[in-house]
Amino acid sequence: MTDTPLATLLFPFERGLIDPPGEGERVLFLGAPGGLLLPSDFSGSLTAIQGYRPDYLALSQAGVTVEPEPVGEGYDMALVLLGRHRRENEQRLAEALNRTRAGALIIAACAKKDGGGSVRKRMASLVELEDHASKHHGVVFWLRRPERLEPALMAELSAGDSEADGFTTAAGGFSDDGIDPGSALLVECLPDNLSGAIADFAAGWGYLSVAAAERAPEVKSIDLYEAHHASLEAARRNMAARAPQMPARFFWQDLLGEPVNERYDVILMNPPFHRSRAAEPDMGHAMIAAAAQALKPRGRLFLVANRQLPYEESLQKHFAAQGELRRDTVFKVLWARK
Repeated sequence: MTDTPLATLLFPFERGLIDPPGEGERVLFLGAPGGLLLPSDFSGSLTAIQGYRPDYLALSQAGVTVEPEPVGEGYDMALVLLGRHRRENEQRLAEALNRTRAGALIIAACAKKDGGGSVRKRMASLVELEDHASKHHGVVFWLRRPERLEPALMAELSAGDSEADGFTTAAGGFSDDGIDPGSALLVECLPDNLSGAIADFAAGWGYLSVAAAERAPEVKSIDLYEAHHASLEAARRNMAARAPQMPARFFWQDLLGEPVNERYDVILMNPPFHRSRAAEPDMGHAMIAAAAQALKPRGRLFLVANRQLPYEESLQKHFAAQGELRRDTVFKVLWARK
């Protein structure tokens, strides 16, 4: 989440192409990064929107007013950081249009590697842009919020499908286009004797939790932990729709930075191993350590990972027993016991 085109977004202000917000003006910042530093001449009142828990915590600790989901209306300006997920980008642009006053300036930036040029051209086909620029390996464009938001425009920006494989998914979250093949393999390998209190670490939109609830009658409860707020809300809806009989709790939590206070008989996980494009196996190692801490004595862990990731060494370090259940050409399913 730190790989953002913030410098590109701020370029028009630095060059005097756009005036910074003045005293008393209200600014909405959609996708604000955790390491946010705004120019000293930004005098407006800022509300940041950030659903990724580590960035949310960083903004909060820096004294920024931050919410996980868009709030308020009638803003005088909107700043929008865009990424590689088209549906999430268009949701953010729709929110910027909906929550600003008529005539408010909306400034959006996207890295070129994430298709910044294409995003600008698409927006230009939907609404008149005031101007654009390229800088810092990204594209920034800006427009005035129209007096009237045409229904066709808003329908176009909101047209992204939020359903896949019969589940509600979350734009910008993990596997937002359907069931992840690794998670599907893990479900195939789960034993039928799962029981007691279960946790789903990095739960995404809840596929593993739904599967566990459907196939293991001795499961008493499921707690879902997820750092991406929209994914957790999708998981809440999926559990209510697909496993309404299962007691479930939902924790918007950074498992790499916030301790787990509960203890479990079983933990399931498809651990993330990258924050941006670069692989970071240490994330998986840290999640395995967190799972070991959160399991009861003789508690069991089941996880799926890409074949090349060396998670066996962490399992050996933190667990009394561990092994492999299955592998295919891409993934491996591992188990461990405290």
